[in-house]
Amino acid sequence: MGPSLLLSLLLLPASLQADSSKECNPNTDFGINQPASLSAPEGGSTCIFFSYFHCWELAKDPRLSIAIKRRDFHGEVIYNSTQRFIHKDYKNRISLDLRQGQNSGTLCIQNLRKEDENRYFCQVQVETLRDGKKVWQSIPGTKLTITAAQMTTITKGPTTTVTTTTRDMNMETMVKVALPVAMFKTAILGLVVYLWWKRSKEEKSQWLSLE
Repeated sequence: MGPSLLLSLLLLPASLQADSSKECNPNTDFGINQPASLSAPEGGSTCIFFSYFHCWELAKDPRLSIAIKRRDFHGEVIYNSTQRFIHKDYKNRISLDLRQGQNSGTLCIQNLRKEDENRYFCQVQVETLRDGKKVWQSIPGTKLTITAAQMTTITKGPTTTVTTTTRDMNMETMVKVALPVAMFKTAILGLVVYLWWKRSKEEKSQWLSLE
């Protein structure tokens, strides 16, 4: 093994540690990702997916807490996971699903109302090992637009409807077929009557000529 190769191998761990220290800066490298905007119909439901990242070493019990705000960055809290708080405007309509070990989650709102149209912000709070409590929040948030309710036509008893429609089609077909047949029979009967009347008239004429 040459001296230059040996020196490179000895310096390799130090260089890796130096690069590793530059990968993440706990003072600047943290944030939350949310979609810029979403839209959903009134009466429907929607889910806002979010993910967060940071460089702090977490405490043994990080006490992760997720809060959701509305309107603006300093708006009112409508949901808090640790306090089990839900704003009265969202009672029985809002839920939060946190994905363990993935630093992400989904906020879902059901039975959407027109007044739910707002901007929503996710806020994360954790306990770190050396830097104490850390709280950070999405800056732009997610703009939720509520569109007009979708009109749907509900057909009751599809089997009955299909059967009735088929029967009506069969009746229409039978009428279409029966009418020409009846007209044909009428024409034949009329022709027979005419021939019988003509023959009777000729026979009567022959009898008169004989007299």
